[in-house]
Amino acid sequence: MQNENHKKGGKFLSHHELRKEFTKLKQLPEYSWLYETSNNITKQAIKDACGAFLKFFNHKAKFPRFKSRRRSTSAFYNDNVKLKLKADRFLIEKVGWVRISEPERLNSDKFYNPRISFDGKYWYISIGQDVVKPIVSLSGESVGVDLGLNKLAVNSNKTEVPNINKSPKTKKQSKKLRRLQRKISRKYEMNKKGKEYVKTRNIVKLEKEIRILHRKLANIRLNHIHQATTALVKTKPSRIVTENLNIKGMMKNKHLSKAIGEQGFYNFRRILEYKCNFYGINFVEADRFYPSSKTCCKCGHIKKDLKLSERIFKCPQCHNEIDRDEQASINLSRYSTA
Repeated sequence: MQNENHKKGGKFLSHHELRKEFTKLKQLPEYSWLYETSNNITKQAIKDACGAFLKFFNHKAKFPRFKSRRRSTSAFYNDNVKLKLKADRFLIEKVGWVRISEPERLNSDKFYNPRISFDGKYWYISIGQDVVKPIVSLSGESVGVDLGLNKLAVNSNKTEVPNINKSPKTKKQSKKLRRLQRKISRKYEMNKKGKEYVKTRNIVKLEKEIRILHRKLANIRLNHIHQATTALVKTKPSRIVTENLNIKGMMKNKHLSKAIGEQGFYNFRRILEYKCNFYGINFVEADRFYPSSKTCCKCGHIKKDLKLSERIFKCPQCHNEIDRDEQASINLSRYSTA
């Protein structure tokens, strides 16, 4: 309806108008199952959809995509008016009283935008709260952060963040995941009937094991990023500069796409940015075409023919020899937005 209305040159439809149309649809027999769930879920879904279309029409985002039943995260909204807090328990509509594992983290009864999500093993509720920003005395230092595959990050303050995917623990879990995926593939082929695949109980069990293992690997990587960004922010620099990487373009490289996806560059940048904002640190993203690796950190000469395979930068003018990632972090720390 939003799309057709926009093509005809009509005004943007508010979520109130669309909800009225949605209520009419619910009266039809084929949509009667919608009454089984809370109306807050569909109400918020329409609000979110309207927000996404508004951004698209204002050329601030791409065309909204429908959620995939297979790939999307299982999550829904709960109205904060109907969500009640009592001591160490939350009252969730159509669920009941749920115990909170860390009630001491809630500093008031006022919260916003409650979302309930499933991570493959457990259900979680996330809420927003007003928090007073701490007053931090900064050191005046500018730190450059160079992201890569060999190491997750090389910082200009002589610190490095290792690649967690090369650790024995992660390698062991990845190997276990590959074995399970081969096993389930054989099970599907064994139970194939014509062109259709039959899902047996053993396949369902294996799918659950794979889902939990994916969750475990994702949590290991996310925890590593949180530890790395917190350690960097706690050095209290006045400015942190990172690269503006073209992740979408990098993922087109079939030889490196898996390694790039596992590193979680976007997550690293996103988490680092909000932690910088919280502590009052100036977060800067360098221009995408800034030659941080190709510029000599001593004399400023730009080596345009530097190959990706050259891990040591050798300056033809001043004969400076330095690791290319270390040099990139130094140049990023000196980056000027002017």
